[in-house]
Amino acid sequence: MPEKTDEDIATDVQRGDAQAFGTLVERYEDKLIRYARRFLRSSDDAEDLVQETFIKAYSNIKGFDTKRRFSPWIYRIAHNEFVNSMRKRSGKENISIFDFDLLFPHPVAKETADDKVNKEELKRMLGGYLEQLDPKYREPIVLYYFEDMDYGEIADILQIPSSTVGVRLRRGKAMLRKLMDKLN
Repeated sequence: MPEKTDEDIATDVQRGDAQAFGTLVERYEDKLIRYARRFLRSSDDAEDLVQETFIKAYSNIKGFDTKRRFSPWIYRIAHNEFVNSMRKRSGKENISIFDFDLLFPHPVAKETADDKVNKEELKRMLGGYLEQLDPKYREPIVLYYFEDMDYGEIADILQIPSSTVGVRLRRGKAMLRKLMDKLN
């Protein structure tokens, strides 16, 4: 018997099988903690924020459309938790007032054969440089390079056009290169 999909399990939870939610937690907990640690400048409360993510996901599971993919939905909830946490820490209501990338998006570039090699090389080099990036550039880089999501999934999570994802990845990589050049 094939393993149930995340969407099948979410359907079970919606029908009243609260125990099935534990399977979703098992599948996503490590991924979301890794995402939190890379996205947030301070990883001290990463596990707490991931737990909050699961609480919100469980509370809102009835609103999940099981015809859609579960992973962008749970990552979107996590994204909101992380951004809200950052806002509370910084005391700002908005992290970014003017979003140049969203107003002036560029076409999505086709992925090339070199992308896989470039991804692995960039992952190794990123380390401590990521935390120095603005969250709007750090998050797409984490989702793309560390969580292996495609532009469409990232666009769903961040609720931005796919072309904007491409712009932020390109700009984020350029910023990382400058940081690395400066410190090396």
